[in-house]
Amino acid sequence: MDVCCSIIPPHMLEAIAVRGDGEQREAAQAALAQSELVRSRRVDAVRAEGVAVAPRLSGLAAPNNRVHDAKSGGDLPGELVWESAKDAPESDDPAVVEAWTFAHATAQFYAEVLERNSLDGAGMDLVSTVHYLRNHNNAYWNGAQMLYGDGDGVLFSRLTGSLSVVGHELTHGVIQHSGGLVYRDQPGALNESIADVFGTLVEQHKQGVEAHEASWLVGAEVFTPEVQGDALRSLAAPGLAYDDPVLGRDPQPYHMDDFVVTTADNGGVHINSGIPNHAFYLLAQYLGGRAWERAGQIWYDALQGLDPHATFSTFAEATVVAAWGRYGGGSREAAFTKRAWHLVGVPV
Repeated sequence: MDVCCSIIPPHMLEAIAVRGDGEQREAAQAALAQSELVRSRRVDAVRAEGVAVAPRLSGLAAPNNRVHDAKSGGDLPGELVWESAKDAPESDDPAVVEAWTFAHATAQFYAEVLERNSLDGAGMDLVSTVHYLRNHNNAYWNGAQMLYGDGDGVLFSRLTGSLSVVGHELTHGVIQHSGGLVYRDQPGALNESIADVFGTLVEQHKQGVEAHEASWLVGAEVFTPEVQGDALRSLAAPGLAYDDPVLGRDPQPYHMDDFVVTTADNGGVHINSGIPNHAFYLLAQYLGGRAWERAGQIWYDALQGLDPHATFSTFAEATVVAAWGRYGGGSREAAFTKRAWHLVGVPV
């Protein structure tokens, strides 16, 4: 299963490599090279799980949660600094505290809202490595664990500092253990989009906010004040998350009319994900209330047993079927699911 699940997309790093100063260009080139290395190692390590449906929890469970310290190196998993299923770290290192706390919040979301026992549905340990490489501008799910860079402090802050980032990356593990989605072209964009959707829902669940109150931003805490932008991505306004002299302008479309055909970024997986992202945002706004309770349930149900080669249309159809199954064919949930996809140009 060829996936490269990093939160900062290649097109952003490539922009820095062209427009940044000497140190920024060097850091961006290193981050791009590391992304390729993580991808190749993950291809070797991760096997397709097959189309699967995770069993529902009969009771809430808290998976074991481990945080390691790479001490600015690349050896994994690094020195174990905290391990507990329920007790927060006793540490003055904010990266350790954030990595454990936000992984715990993600696992709580999947257990309490979706009755899923950890990422694989069977209680697998949550493993994180902080201080990965030196001033590294990215975070990754590598098929088995999380890796967090500290950022360069100029353009990017500590990657552990954003709950939506942690929720996004750990959701790649959920996708992996739900049959997976081929990480290329439309299936790859769906992979990224579903991770964005549930990253924002994890954050909204933790904050206890309703759909109309939420920011709908992914990685709002990742940029330093030097960057002209709100976040890495916006589900409410794809294409408007940032516009910066160094990073460039957010390239995400929100409608199929502007679908980007490219061979870069595995066929634009971090770019075209804006289209299904916006479909989910529209559904959540139509339904109102807490987005994880109905819109999130529909998206999660559609993911279970999904064809790994699913296109946008395939997934859209699966969400409508999921809405029918959970709420009925004549329900407003089913009607609004169809309408949300129609408004982003995906027929269903």
